[in-house]
Amino acid sequence: MTSSNVFLIPAREDEGTQRLSEKTKKIFQRLNFTEHIEKNSFVALKIHFGEKGNKGHIKPLWLLDTINVIKSRSNRVFLTDTNTLYVGHRSNAVDHTMLAHGHGFDARKLGIPVVIADGLIGRNSDELSINKQRIKAARIASLFFDSDVLLCLSHFTGHMLTGFGAAIKNLGMGCASRAGKLDQHSDVHPKVNPKYCNLCQTCFDFCPEQAIKEKEGSAFIESEKCIGCGECLVVCPNGAVKMTWDSDKIRIQEKMAEYAYAVSRIFGQKMACINFLIHITKDCDCMCKGASPFMDDIGILASLDPVALDQASVDIVNERNGKDIITEKTGVDWSVQLEHGEKIGLGRREYRLIEI
Repeated sequence: MTSSNVFLIPAREDEGTQRLSEKTKKIFQRLNFTEHIEKNSFVALKIHFGEKGNKGHIKPLWLLDTINVIKSRSNRVFLTDTNTLYVGHRSNAVDHTMLAHGHGFDARKLGIPVVIADGLIGRNSDELSINKQRIKAARIASLFFDSDVLLCLSHFTGHMLTGFGAAIKNLGMGCASRAGKLDQHSDVHPKVNPKYCNLCQTCFDFCPEQAIKEKEGSAFIESEKCIGCGECLVVCPNGAVKMTWDSDKIRIQEKMAEYAYAVSRIFGQKMACINFLIHITKDCDCMCKGASPFMDDIGILASLDPVALDQASVDIVNERNGKDIITEKTGVDWSVQLEHGEKIGLGRREYRLIEI
């Protein structure tokens, strides 16, 4: 089996936005990826805008020079992410877009818009049949089916369920619709806690399968009708709808890798990934806090292969610490997503590291 090229350019946050923007552009150009961008191509820049209060996310101005390179090929370039499964500042497109703008991801600074991939409240979803071990049909945000090119921009962090989050997580969990996220996170249907339900019937109106009815003065979800779309979870104004989240970290990682594979099927060779190993924190950017990094900055890595890229990223992090710091910090066997990703054809774990 041949290895995949992974490019590395050393970088530190204290170098400043202009220098980091130049370095991001330099490593992007080494991928020779612009040949896949045709005039009028819809180019999706998949990113995590950071939860409200989070300080560790990728900074918008680090991307400016790269965006300008892409815009020289097509003017149809945009930043995108999907709405969250949980209720919060990123659970609908209006609040999500305003949060992104508040973090500096707006057209006045970057020259491109923010477009939320799964619509106003996460309903815009299409299925792709992949027939893998865990997932038979992946439910991906509709926007990605309509896009021509994907550049996945990921901030490498630790993660309490997957050990670390980088390209595979950004593709698999990040490109999934709300139903797809639920598919990965849980093997059970949502339930209503009568203690918090005031029978406002909001969930009745939003349930696409009419699977919710009144029972003993409370909303009740009929499990045989429920399709697990998660809409009731988000629209409930009282927080009465709850999930029993999947605690099986092996299953979650394997499902996530299979969803990433589905995204790779959509784009084929027109997909590239960049990981930012800067401000590396124990928890992901979904945390609404300014967490401190647990190690020094490393740099920016890029590859056409998400498995090789993530393998190289976690290897470098652990090597710099002289031990498996990711497992020590999270208590999770992070290798599952990489092993399964290689097994299903998402990419290769064997890589050739090329420092710029």
